[in-house]
Amino acid sequence: MNQDNKITHVPNARRRFMQLGATAGGGLLFGFSLFGCNKDSDRKDVPSEKAVGEASTAHSDTPPGLARDAFIRIDRAGIVTLVIHKVEMGQGTFTSMPMLLAEELGADLSKVKLEQAPANNELYADPLLGGQVTGGSTSVRGAWKPLREAGAMVRSVLVAAAAKNWEVDADELQVVAGAVRHQASGRSAHFGELVDAASKMALPKNVKLKAPEQYVLIGTPMKRLDSPAKTNGEALFGIDARLPNMGIAAVAASPVTGGKLVGVDEAKAMAVKGVRQVLRLEGAVAVVADHFWAAKQGLAAAAPRWDDGANGNVSLPGIVADMMKVSEGTGAVAKNTGDAIQALDRQGGRKIEAVYEMPFLAHATMEPVNCTVDLRADGCDLWVGTQVPALAQGAAAKVAGIPVEKVKVHNYYIGGGFGRRLEVDYVIQAVAFAKLTKGPVKFIWTREEDIQHDMFRPYYVDRLAARLDDKGRVAAWFHRVTGSSVMARFAPPLVKNGVDPDAVEGAAELQYTIPDMRVEYVRHEPPGVPTAFWRGVGPTHNVFVVESFIDELAQAAKQDPLAFRRALLDKSPRTLGVLNLAAQKAGWGKPLAPVAGRKVGRGISTQFAFGSYLAQVAEVSVGPDGDVRVHRVVCAVDCGQAINPDTIIAQMEGGIIFGATAALWNEITIDKGRVQQTNFGDYRMMRINEAPRVEVHIVTSRDEPGGIGEPGTSGIAPALTNAVFAATGKRIRKLPIGEQLKGA
Repeated sequence: MNQDNKITHVPNARRRFMQLGATAGGGLLFGFSLFGCNKDSDRKDVPSEKAVGEASTAHSDTPPGLARDAFIRIDRAGIVTLVIHKVEMGQGTFTSMPMLLAEELGADLSKVKLEQAPANNELYADPLLGGQVTGGSTSVRGAWKPLREAGAMVRSVLVAAAAKNWEVDADELQVVAGAVRHQASGRSAHFGELVDAASKMALPKNVKLKAPEQYVLIGTPMKRLDSPAKTNGEALFGIDARLPNMGIAAVAASPVTGGKLVGVDEAKAMAVKGVRQVLRLEGAVAVVADHFWAAKQGLAAAAPRWDDGANGNVSLPGIVADMMKVSEGTGAVAKNTGDAIQALDRQGGRKIEAVYEMPFLAHATMEPVNCTVDLRADGCDLWVGTQVPALAQGAAAKVAGIPVEKVKVHNYYIGGGFGRRLEVDYVIQAVAFAKLTKGPVKFIWTREEDIQHDMFRPYYVDRLAARLDDKGRVAAWFHRVTGSSVMARFAPPLVKNGVDPDAVEGAAELQYTIPDMRVEYVRHEPPGVPTAFWRGVGPTHNVFVVESFIDELAQAAKQDPLAFRRALLDKSPRTLGVLNLAAQKAGWGKPLAPVAGRKVGRGISTQFAFGSYLAQVAEVSVGPDGDVRVHRVVCAVDCGQAINPDTIIAQMEGGIIFGATAALWNEITIDKGRVQQTNFGDYRMMRINEAPRVEVHIVTSRDEPGGIGEPGTSGIAPALTNAVFAATGKRIRKLPIGEQLKGA
């Protein structure tokens, strides 16, 4: 660290695993490489969002190396600072990752501070994703080993320094709560007293990590380190950025993708008190003012007029009709075991077929899209919340026409990402507007702009067929996925042989034992509807389809859905384990308590995604008007070694609410090229009085950690709709449930 408290990078030309040195201001600077995670890049559970990382490195013109240097600093006051390469958007990363470091370092967790890494793919690329990206439930998975190793190595030099000072054997010393202690003599020194001497010590080439039974922090519920700042208002999100003499702009883009701005009433806009300027792009307009209300009123007065262009006649019924037609054709093969096509037509048993649909979905984050830009002759500063800092940096540089190193990204807390902030469309728009004005401007999308100009979760049409043998077991399975390819836009090389790996994730690698199985993918891009990753990505679509169809097969075989699944999981003990645990805790097989005037039912689902195993049981009731209420959800999760159980529970609760909300009510519809939904009045959110009781049961495990931010979202929809079937006898093959159950 230099005198200005700025991060100084240890040159990465060396290939030492770690390097340390004294800081100019006194203390210990410790750089460590994440190369230790590279072997994980070939793991089957690595999410398909790796494409985002590869896109990030491409946009920023930096090498696609998976890992460079990250840094730890310890000052003379004993404060440990971790420069963290991930962003915090509510998932708890800024607590769980310091826990990994503090566990092996022996630090007092309350004295571990975090510093957001700057945009730099070469130094801060995630080892699993291939870029500076937060997504795919990878933060803990990628940091699990290297952060603990880093902590152990720093601890070793601190202990060595103390042992030398006290002239004792290092084995006689203990490290507890940020201090090195010698029990025999009663001597103790906190980290800050040892850093100068430690900076002169040689690092060990290898360290022995703690055994699980020695953990002090890992596996223990910990309060979130960021909660106090978020509670008292100190935490800053992108929308909180404030600069001297900053303008604030309201933005409107063409309501139809690809449309062009025809005209605005600039004089009327400028007549609004506080309005400073009207900015025009080919497909958007912004009004800059002293405050947002004036900007919003000025934008309304400007009454922008549009030429809809080629997508002005696009409608959802037309999109779906086209998808239905193309879904009947042969797709690219994503998985082929045995000969499912022939096996489906064998004599005996029974063949079952079904078509499922899932809608376009918006992200609807709590914090709407925003970006503050200060574009000058000597460079550009961005104040923004983004999941891809380096991609945002590279995109801004390209629009501004300046070298990438001239763009500085000030990355803030994110008020909800869900994949929306893996995109940089709003950064590109903001920088393009900034070229038309002087001084810093904060560009804010209204909630209506945010929903209507989102990049949406793709619409999917799935065709399935299966054959049950004479004993009611699944002998053959066929699944054809039809939908947009997000991967083809992000990283075309990852779409191999016509298969988008994200679109079939959760479908191509089933945990069930089925002799003959075939999974296909048909790419179909809807006109005028941009698509993107949505929380849970491929599995959030495929788990619904697969687990719903498994229930259909259980019904056809006249078997209990739980027993039917158990018989298919003989080769997946961890999946079977969470299935049994969820069923036991939910009281599967016991009658549900009646709800006056309503039908009740219980449904189940299971999944393997993001390196974690989950099962969920949902209890619902359905009223005479078709209204569905979710009363209770029991979730069992095996995510390997739990780091912070409180975070796991919170992520499961949040993911379940998020997924249940979408399953019950959410969809984006298109008419004349325009998104019909505008705000939470017609893109409904679950209210607190509608939220179910969620019980989360964590399986004790010593396996490497799996992801936890997204799995809860993936499994709730089929558990919910299977419960609806149990209550009403009506099978839900199209989401959202909405008003499908009227009269059921």
